[in-house]
Amino acid sequence: MSGQPYAVRISSMAAKVLAALPEHAEDTVWDLLDAAAGDPRGFGQWDPADPEGGDVRIASAGRMSVIYFTNRPLRHLSVVDIVWLG
Repeated sequence: MSGQPYAVRISSMAAKVLAALPEHAEDTVWDLLDAAAGDPRGFGQWDPADPEGGDVRIASAGRMSVIYFTNRPLRHLSVVDIVWLG
């Protein structure tokens, strides 16, 4: 992908999860979001069986997953949920 990274927006539910994470887990979330903002389609589709869900993606590292929606026309990445199995 070329050009500017996508702007990241975090839902209120995901923001609550992020605020409750320990520092090392929060750092992992931001690392995943940095990678996703640079190449939003570089992570797998959240539900590959959904033919209309190509813009809902999941970025994972270890026990951390970030589910986000990509708004390509506006170049926004909206975080829907954060899941940490810690």
